[in-house]
Amino acid sequence: MNTLGNLDQSGSSNKLPNYDTNRTSLSNLSPSASVATPLSILLAEDNHINQKVALRVLKHLGYQADVVENGQAVIEAIANKSYDLILMDIQMPEMDGLEATQYIRKQELESQLLPIAIIAVTANATHDDQDICRQAGMNDYISKPIQIEKLKNILRHYESLKNNQSQ
Repeated sequence: MNTLGNLDQSGSSNKLPNYDTNRTSLSNLSPSASVATPLSILLAEDNHINQKVALRVLKHLGYQADVVENGQAVIEAIANKSYDLILMDIQMPEMDGLEATQYIRKQELESQLLPIAIIAVTANATHDDQDICRQAGMNDYISKPIQIEKLKNILRHYESLKNNQSQ
């Protein structure tokens, strides 16, 4: 069984897209009228059943999400659309969630972009696993099976942060 600590060491030479997005730069922040807007969510999950469950839970909570199946697709998706939050599975093919998060954080620093909230979603639920996720640059952590109340609290927290930033 793979663990969170087993990053893909295959050295695959997947060509990553240019990280040219329409996201807000740290230097371009300006006060604006406060308008509550829903979170733009990206769900990164390779298991189709887990995708359906997560989308149903999100819909029940009043949210929608775009779906991708691996970390490589996450990087491509955020290069083409601005997201407020990524629900990131850890173990995915091609590029796992930890590697994708590390790449995203590096690009955000280099491009001086506001960081996307990245929430780890994984069946591995030990404190060591949580530490590994945070060290990779993830903001929060939710274990599978998803606890609806915990997910609701996480989403509302980041929605509140987003709406406070736009004031």
